[in-house]
Amino acid sequence: MSVLQAYSSLSSSSPRATISHTLQLIAGAPPIDPPSCKALIQLIIDDLQAVIIDGSPSRLIRDDAFSALSAVKGLGKIPHGAQVLALVPNLKCLMMLAIKLETAPDASNEALKCVANTLLLSEPARTRLLSQEIDGGNICVDLLQKSATPESTFLSSRILFLCTASSHQSSAFIESIIETKRTHFPGNGTILDVIAFKLDDLIASMKAGTKMSRNAMTDLLKLTFNLLVHYPKLAPSELQSPGIVCSPVDQKVMGDFWNSRLDGILPPLVRAFQTIPLSSPNPLTSPLTHIIHSLITIPVDASSRAVWFGTCPHSHSTTPQPSPPESTTSSPTGSGHDNQSTPKEPKARHIERAISSVISAGRRSFCCSPRSDSPSAADCASRAYEILDMTLAHFLPGDIDPDDPAVRDLCKIDGDTSLDEILCPLVLLITRFCLGDDDAKTRIRQWLVPENLDRTHPLEKRADLLGRCLRLLASVYHSRLKDAMGEMLYAMCDSNASSLAGYFGYGNVAGFLYHKGVVSAPPVSAASGAPPTTASGLPINPITGTKEHEAEKLFVLFDRLEKTGALPPSQNPYRKAFQEGKMG
Repeated sequence: MSVLQAYSSLSSSSPRATISHTLQLIAGAPPIDPPSCKALIQLIIDDLQAVIIDGSPSRLIRDDAFSALSAVKGLGKIPHGAQVLALVPNLKCLMMLAIKLETAPDASNEALKCVANTLLLSEPARTRLLSQEIDGGNICVDLLQKSATPESTFLSSRILFLCTASSHQSSAFIESIIETKRTHFPGNGTILDVIAFKLDDLIASMKAGTKMSRNAMTDLLKLTFNLLVHYPKLAPSELQSPGIVCSPVDQKVMGDFWNSRLDGILPPLVRAFQTIPLSSPNPLTSPLTHIIHSLITIPVDASSRAVWFGTCPHSHSTTPQPSPPESTTSSPTGSGHDNQSTPKEPKARHIERAISSVISAGRRSFCCSPRSDSPSAADCASRAYEILDMTLAHFLPGDIDPDDPAVRDLCKIDGDTSLDEILCPLVLLITRFCLGDDDAKTRIRQWLVPENLDRTHPLEKRADLLGRCLRLLASVYHSRLKDAMGEMLYAMCDSNASSLAGYFGYGNVAGFLYHKGVVSAPPVSAASGAPPTTASGLPINPITGTKEHEAEKLFVLFDRLEKTGALPPSQNPYRKAFQEGKMG
């Protein structure tokens, strides 16, 4: 007898043990043929509708809800099963079950899992869920506000994240939840107030190692990112720089536009950025990566400076020290939910366009109307620098070449990804700090190239953050990170080619400057701010950024390359420098 026949043969008078056993068989059964699967899902949904919502006779009783929804969840994980669940009456039934079963949290969560799986497999279901007939989006906002466990927070956030993935399908809903104050929320707040409260709550849960807390924060941040990316395109928003050219909604670059309704989300994001435990050996894992994705959408300006960098005086000379890391294996991430694969997110596209915007715009001044953010003692510049140092030390140990195959292998071990995807958002965040705040820019530069920097050896050979950054400028395999790193160093040096060459040596930044239209070594002057001598008074070679006696060795090397024909005379930086009178 098939599972469909077994369930169809049941009645309200069947022994409870038989009904329970049949539901367990369905939940654990291998995939069945599409017609039987569809029919069985509809039978169970109809029975749940009858007993829980309509109060009419059914094969099931209320206590069967969890087992029945687990069976539906298993059947709905395949596309033809999801097609049935994606029908408006069935989606509406599942959302009503989630509400009606709130006193039985496990059963209520099973209903939400069925919805989340359906939205993952069926894009039309996302639009239907937001329709007036179902109003599933607003139901999930209320469920998120009332969620008492990381699992319930995760499920509500996952559904809202999927529903808001496309601004075309969810524009009215996004505008509504950001602009509408809900009288039944504490403080009559909006969705942003709910997110802020939940972020703070999940920080504590993560520190306590609570099951599912990392998953919950990750999906809550995915929802946050969607709102921060889409809302400035939908509502009247302010240009963040006079140099930005207005463009159609689809072409607006993330971070170029801002709406003051979103201001309140910055403080809780900064608190999360500063306080969540860092994983080890690679700190750039979720949910930290998702915090960074959200932060790079927010302007850095004078009005928000106290939130970004704190109000206490900062030391320019003290390099940030790494915080004690947290092993990724020691903090449970929770596996109580179904391993639902997340759809291919558009984050990479948004971030790549944001990097392109930084490249094309040069130096921008992020200015907008004053905000009322409360001051914070946090310093995001120090935290970001620390994380960059730790991450590059993990993926580029010692003085390894970034293009070494071992680096790409290490990235794959960390999740079949690339160094571009892992590091570009963080580098872009630091670039925004440099462009938006002079004090942050100065501190970051002095941490990377302090006045007492040892310049007796080639800077790009150093086994530290400076050396790794410079080696990435010559990378072939990590092209996006190479460009982003160049923009970070350029912004750090006042977006000035002479200053960049003075601090790091023209030889190290020549390729980057060539793409900026600077085809020969720029003159290094006192106005550039770059040091002409070391702290001990020895002259710094403008080509290498090292002491002169070290530069002599490089001169011999370039001379040999030229004589053997490996280097055209026009490409020899020393010959160019002599011809232009820069070598004294």
